[in-house]
Amino acid sequence: MAIKVLVVDDSSFFRRQICRILESDSSIEVVDTAVNGKEAIEKTVSLKPDVVTMDVEMPVMDGITAVKHIMEKQPTSILMFSSLTVEGAKATLNAIEAGAVDFIPKKFEEIAKNKAEIARVLCERVRAASLHRPKAIRSVLSTISADPALRGNSAIPEKILHHRSTKTFELVAIGTSTGGPLALQEVLTKLPKNFPVPILLIQHMPATFTSAFAQRLDQLCQISVCEAQAGQIIQPGTAYLAPGGQQLGVAKRGGVGVIKMFETEEAQTYKPCIDLTFETLEREYKNRVLAIVLTGMGKDGCEGAKKLKAAGSEIWAQDEETSVVFGMPHAVIEENLTTRVLPLQEFSNALIKQFCEGK
Repeated sequence: MAIKVLVVDDSSFFRRQICRILESDSSIEVVDTAVNGKEAIEKTVSLKPDVVTMDVEMPVMDGITAVKHIMEKQPTSILMFSSLTVEGAKATLNAIEAGAVDFIPKKFEEIAKNKAEIARVLCERVRAASLHRPKAIRSVLSTISADPALRGNSAIPEKILHHRSTKTFELVAIGTSTGGPLALQEVLTKLPKNFPVPILLIQHMPATFTSAFAQRLDQLCQISVCEAQAGQIIQPGTAYLAPGGQQLGVAKRGGVGVIKMFETEEAQTYKPCIDLTFETLEREYKNRVLAIVLTGMGKDGCEGAKKLKAAGSEIWAQDEETSVVFGMPHAVIEENLTTRVLPLQEFSNALIKQFCEGK
């Protein structure tokens, strides 16, 4: 059965482009189009498409408001088209927080260099979105604001800090892609301010998005969150987000971990790439890394996880039920690399027990 798609954009030219590309794939059927958010809500409720592609800025009702209403009335997988600007990044992150499953650049030349590759990527993202079965959600931001336990400067009691697990890790590295922004919020916002090790975050995301995303996480979390910069000494209680368009690693200097950024060949699919970060950590930290693979499309992270596992480090993965797209976690589970497979909502407690309470 074909994947039913509703295309929403106020530009007739862009709607025609999207429809033409999607209809070139026999597994996808464009069931209708809409010119604004209000019409998108009405047609989503009546047609019940598998996927909605949604513009952000539209007359009558914008895309973010439409996403919120759709997720209340008829929860549907929504793929946002975004401009790669700072304001576009903030708007897209707002849409994801409202319930959108993924985003893709609106300028096709920012997706790929030729028409065939553009079509492949767009159709692939629509197929991946169709695998997600969304439920009506409450904003993570609203949840955090409403729960006093998740705000303020609460910290782990000092007496607990002295009862560590016998399994010694020097840092945590988390890799994720589709569905990652909300997944990372879910995990990181529940960690206490004095979480005792550094955390590296590798999220597939464009360069203009990572700064805005790091700032958002820093506002929501008790731990500090920043976009990683070359030369930073990694500190406990801080998460370092890999900048888009670059590769993130850590080098040890005199026993101290220091952020290093490096370029890769033009053909590298992912920038940042989870595999490459995991590989640098294996060289520097051997068996002292706790690597976590969360929701995401594809297999990035699997090869790096193999090397970490062989060195004695530990791999945790998100389960299928709570993953937006199960591709990346499934890859490491299928290779028998995981020590633990957890629902998303259990990671923060598991991390606190691992690092703060001992066994």
